[in-house]
Amino acid sequence: MAATTQVEREIKLDVPDGVDLPALGGLPGVAEVRPEVIDHEAVYFDTADLRLLRNRITLRRRSGGPDEGWHLKRPLPDGDRSETRLPLGRSTRTVPAELRRQVQVHVRTGTLVPVATLRTRREVHRLVADDGTVLAEVADDAVDGTVGRADGAGSGWREWEVELVEGDDALLEAARERLLSAGAVPAQHASKVGRLLRSAMPDVAAVAADPSSGLPEGSAGDVVWRHVAQQVAALTALDPQVREDEPDAVHRMRVAARRLRSVLRTFRPVLDRAATDPLRDELEVLGEALARARDGEVLAARIGGLLAEQDVALVLGPAERRLQDGARDEHRRAQDAVVKHLGSDRYLRLLDDLDALLASPPWRPKARKKAASVLPRAVARVWRDAAARVEAVPDGDADVALHEARKGVRRVRYAAEAVAPTLGGKVARFAARVEAVQDALGEHQDSVVARTALRQIGIEAHLAGENAFTWGLLHGLERERAARARADFRRAWAKAARPKRTGWLA
Repeated sequence: MAATTQVEREIKLDVPDGVDLPALGGLPGVAEVRPEVIDHEAVYFDTADLRLLRNRITLRRRSGGPDEGWHLKRPLPDGDRSETRLPLGRSTRTVPAELRRQVQVHVRTGTLVPVATLRTRREVHRLVADDGTVLAEVADDAVDGTVGRADGAGSGWREWEVELVEGDDALLEAARERLLSAGAVPAQHASKVGRLLRSAMPDVAAVAADPSSGLPEGSAGDVVWRHVAQQVAALTALDPQVREDEPDAVHRMRVAARRLRSVLRTFRPVLDRAATDPLRDELEVLGEALARARDGEVLAARIGGLLAEQDVALVLGPAERRLQDGARDEHRRAQDAVVKHLGSDRYLRLLDDLDALLASPPWRPKARKKAASVLPRAVARVWRDAAARVEAVPDGDADVALHEARKGVRRVRYAAEAVAPTLGGKVARFAARVEAVQDALGEHQDSVVARTALRQIGIEAHLAGENAFTWGLLHGLERERAARARADFRRAWAKAARPKRTGWLA
């Protein structure tokens, strides 16, 4: 089955009794209104404790009408929703595996079952431009819903929806204003199934209050908790994107895992390490699973870019094909390994444990003190460690020492960025300077990895009877890149370590 995904831009309005749909002609760009009546039924799937609904996700099997099929709707950060669709298929009780994978981060070891059935008579009014383009659809829905597949508690209501097709936000807003003027009111629920289940099953369907640290705002523990919660949310949001191999998703998820692991170490004075150290171990395992896929992406892009810069006379043999074939095969193996790990019980337990950490943080006494009196000292400890690593870098062969320095500097950056929103601009400026150091060290490490790969590719090319000259050329160019990166690192470190940047750590 081929899935399609699109961004859904719509508004929903509740319709009180006695309110009629107004005329829709005259809206911006609308030349014609084409009405049609459609009857359809949708069976919604969720866990028994409604984990999808709690995360504003809907998963349904709709039959009848032009858009029948499986629909998965998820919220986007900007307020819109993404919708993934699959054809109906033969199964009516089993969710397609492709959609189950995309919600496993929420479902985890639970089971998806039918939780509600909605039958809708939809009067759809298509708003059409002069050239026949459908700009938007206005739906007048009469809804009859029951809990479960067919029987149980139920209710009926009416609502209006406006969904953009090819139109713009000006049309969406004009339609909204006209419908509100006719007597509609802003919808109280994000989805039809949410409205039904919250009225029929209030104890189960009620969305939990936003979690909190349980500490005063501005306390050390509250600042750390907010940052940890932000990174856990990032992991959860990126999980489906990684499974679907979306661009840059692996990198961003790896960064979130690294940040979590780093701050749990740095801020041990406020969080009991007996509880957080096991989490750090599991985050390291996740990071390693993501690393292979990410490192392969970076390596292929780096060598490919360097190869493309060379004069054609210097590219001997099937160099580009060899690189592309190797990168494609490695990416497939690495992606398969990542998806396998994200489906493992070990990873799903990690998600449960992170939720438990946020719900009941293992605070130490210093967590209740003011952030300004506790957190700078915690960052200062990782700063001193990073400084010691930098001082240990020799002038000669320094690849290993530079890599160790990079890890220390990265911890400083993550720690500073975690507290900067609370401690102010001087900390943000310090974090930016440290980021420049990390970037230079990262460039050096990428060059080390690239040279190792280029040597291996050259050997394989030679054994295959190809001219390996080009791979040696690129290896030499990477040595020059590494030398520049070392010089950049020294300059960036000198700026970051100035007393005016580090004074807040005292």
